[in-house]
Amino acid sequence: MMYELLAHVYDALVKDDEATACWVELIKAHIRGTELLELACGSGEITIALAQEGYHVDASDLSAAMIEEAKKKDGSEQVSWSVMDMCDLHTDKSYDGILCLCDSFNYLLKDEQVRALFQGAYRHLRDNGVFLVDMHSMDRLEEFAEEYNEAGHVKDLEYQWTIASEDDRIYQNFAFYDEAGRVSLEQHIQRVYDPMWVKEQLEALDFDVKIITDFTFDGIQEGEKLFYICKRKS
Repeated sequence: MMYELLAHVYDALVKDDEATACWVELIKAHIRGTELLELACGSGEITIALAQEGYHVDASDLSAAMIEEAKKKDGSEQVSWSVMDMCDLHTDKSYDGILCLCDSFNYLLKDEQVRALFQGAYRHLRDNGVFLVDMHSMDRLEEFAEEYNEAGHVKDLEYQWTIASEDDRIYQNFAFYDEAGRVSLEQHIQRVYDPMWVKEQLEALDFDVKIITDFTFDGIQEGEKLFYICKRKS
């Protein structure tokens, strides 16, 4: 299971308070109402920041280990946490906003998983509710055509982290070494989608879709991340 090992060091490797603030501001700008569902919430950084802004957040992740890490944080008691597959939303509630952030979308490797996520989000949004999902741009494939390598020390572990792309996939490989030299390995695979295909799938469900690049720029432009702001029509 992904994030069984990485969950315990995830924040130490990638926590970014500035980026968290940008996500919160984007959500505040585009979602009206305070009832939110966050899918693939990870370690809960954005989740808890939203709760502290007054949102009522139900948060879920496929990784029980990530949920347990999130629950350890100050402010976590303001959030309702659960383990859930974002392609199989088992809830009877509806929301003002549904979130899938931090390129979690790219862990879906099959077209039918994408459609299941989009259909579930549509079903559980209120009229004029917003599904906000971000994903890697196709520029990321070129960025990692030459393998990225990082090594360091985190929480009493030495680690090596590589990122490389092949075809429409991005492969991240982690190796963690304890004090005895024992190694633990974890691989993450993400798929990068044609952004217009994604837009077509959303519009087929009657979402009104707006796309932003890297938090700031309207439309699909050169950059790292695309944000799809998808409004369910009343």
